[in-house]
Amino acid sequence: MTADKRALIPGEAEDAVSALNLSPGLLSGDFVFVTGMTGSAPDGTMPKDPATQFRNAFAKIAEVLREAGLTFDAVVDMTSYHVGLKDHFDLFAEIRATFVTDPYPAWTAVEVAGLRREGALAEIKVIATTKPLG
Repeated sequence: MTADKRALIPGEAEDAVSALNLSPGLLSGDFVFVTGMTGSAPDGTMPKDPATQFRNAFAKIAEVLREAGLTFDAVVDMTSYHVGLKDHFDLFAEIRATFVTDPYPAWTAVEVAGLRREGALAEIKVIATTKPLG
């Protein structure tokens, strides 16, 4: 038996769907699974500035969540993958804090040797719930 699921595709992500055969987000049951997002700009270029990359990645996640009628308040789990984690962890955590709220989602930060997108410093994936928290 296949679970009911629905792709969540913000308008600007349609090219990625076609090129990579993926859904930016997937609504399945009471959960939304958001594909790992890097901080590329809307035109596809990768900013050199870490803060801009991190804000862009979180903004892309917010767009996918909006497709499901959700905000970052619904996020229950976050995994972030970092190239040079120790170099930018404090900045990443500072920017992350502007998006997440109490009760804060579970979070795992992982150092990696590289990411698919050239120049990307972080990739973030989240799981959100459609059920009210608390």
